[in-house]
Formats: sequence, C-alpha cells, structure tokens
Amino acid sequence: MTTRVLVAKVGLDGHDRGIKVVARILRDAGMEVVYTGLFQTPEMVAVAAIQEDVDVVGLSMLSGAHLTLAPLVVAALRERGSDIPVVVGGIVPGNDVEDLTSAGVAAIFGPGASAEEIVTAMTDLIVSS
Repeated sequence: MTTRVLVAKVGLDGHDRGIKVVARILRDAGMEVVYTGLFQTPEMVAVAAIQEDVDVVGLSMLSGAHLTLAPLVVAALRERGSDIPVVVGGIVPGNDVEDLTSAGVAAIFGPGASAEEIVTAMTDLIVSS
C-alpha cells in the first residue's frame, strides 16, 4: 500500500518553494503526494484530505499564522470524523511548539529539517496511526 500525503498552504502565505521541495522529497521516498496549492482554507484542506484518503496532512507555514490556522485544520478534520495526523513545517518559534502539539499537531519541522528526518517522521506517524 502506498503512503498518501496531502501537502497544503493555508491562509494568505504565498511562499511555496519549501512545500514543493518537501513534496519532491516525499515523492522520491515512494510516497504519493497531493498538493492542494496556495491560499487554502482549513475546511478546504480537511475536505481534500478526506476525499483523497490520505494518511498524513502536511502544512507549510511561513506567515506566522501557524497558531491560528494549524489548529483549525486539525479541528476541521476531527469535526468530519477523521483522525488523519497533521504536521507543520516552516517558521515556528520554539515557544509555539507546545501550543501546536496541545492543539493536536503531530509533528513540527523547522528550517533545516533534513529530508531523512521528514520522511522518517511521516513514516512513523503512519505506522503508529
């Protein structure tokens, strides 16, 4: 069974170079990647994740809105009866990590996270869920 990952840019953040690099890393690791594109709402991400039957949702957050938007994606998934894990990559200050994990975010990757670290964490999340 192929691992399916949905990657998304939520909100008004238009910086998409990093998410495209991560999508390629995941694809090269043998995962099927669905990229929803820029300017998604939390509800759009949740609906797409469920429709695409993905194993993990990855959010790229560079706008500083991670404390607002990532929990809304988690909530939108849970409201629809889904327990798909959500991970966040991007600029997340260390003092925000606890708030994100408390809100249900399964993993957080900051700048400089290695390809191996990302692939391993995604694989571990899928195995444990």
